[in-house]
Amino acid sequence: MDALGHDIAKLWAQHLDRAEVGVDDDFFTLGGNSLSGIKIIDQVAQDYGVRLSVRDFYLAQTPARVAALIEQGRAAA
Repeated sequence: MDALGHDIAKLWAQHLDRAEVGVDDDFFTLGGNSLSGIKIIDQVAQDYGVRLSVRDFYLAQTPARVAALIEQGRAAA
């Protein structure tokens, strides 16, 4: 999951217009909002084949936790 966490952090950096995002950085502290959240959720679905709920995404709050949700989604598929 470590590599996946870094990949998700890069994805967040792109959507949040940040030079760098750490795996434990908080989505809302970085300036994330509902629009950027939906865009990230859609990109995750395209890239990883896992559809995250908005609620789960917001509760996860960090790239590391979102990566864990993706891994759980992959395992369940």
